Amino acid sequence: MTQAKPKLQTFADFLAYDNGTEGYYELTNGELRQVPPESYDNLRRALTLYDALKLLVDAVQVCPQGLALEMPGQPRNRYPDLTVLRPEHPAQMRDLGQAAIALEMAPPLLVVEVVSPGAENARRDYLDKRNQYEWRGIPEYWIVDPQQQRVTVLAMVGSAYQESLFEGDDPVISPSFPDWVLTAKAMLEI
Repeated sequence: MTQAKPKLQTFADFLAYDNGTEGYYELTNGELRQVPPESYDNLRRALTLYDALKLLVDAVQVCPQGLALEMPGQPRNRYPDLTVLRPEHPAQMRDLGQAAIALEMAPPLLVVEVVSPGAENARRDYLDKRNQYEWRGIPEYWIVDPQQQRVTVLAMVGSAYQESLFEGDDPVISPSFPDWVLTAKAMLEI
């Protein structure tokens, strides 16, 4: 007998559902789609940024991959490679009982994506996620792209992102984190 796939409509349905497997899933048009695991090199890059960001904000505000972020549109959630939370988020997530930021909560201060190889991954990080993060009102979005050897900082100005590109020994300038001191090259190294 074949079991019917669950039809999950809301982010709350998604958070409540347990299919008994490990891994990350995005809820797209009512169906769960497994997100492939991160490459070792990209995980190392994200952890380097994690360590650097912990020096600028309270360590409990910096979350590596694994935080579900509810989004407008489809998919209904994303798992950024790195997220900097607002001070109130840890208590709100404890109340929610999940490592998740729902739409009714304020957006995180920063999300970081490290681009994996391939045209589909680049499209998703540069277009799909950019649009969703902008709609969500996330003040800053960093795209760390090892293939292009470039860091893109998208900062919210009004209701739209303004883009700044950094390469090589350029110091990466962050409007939200003015004490950030890493260069593009340092952010891209593993």
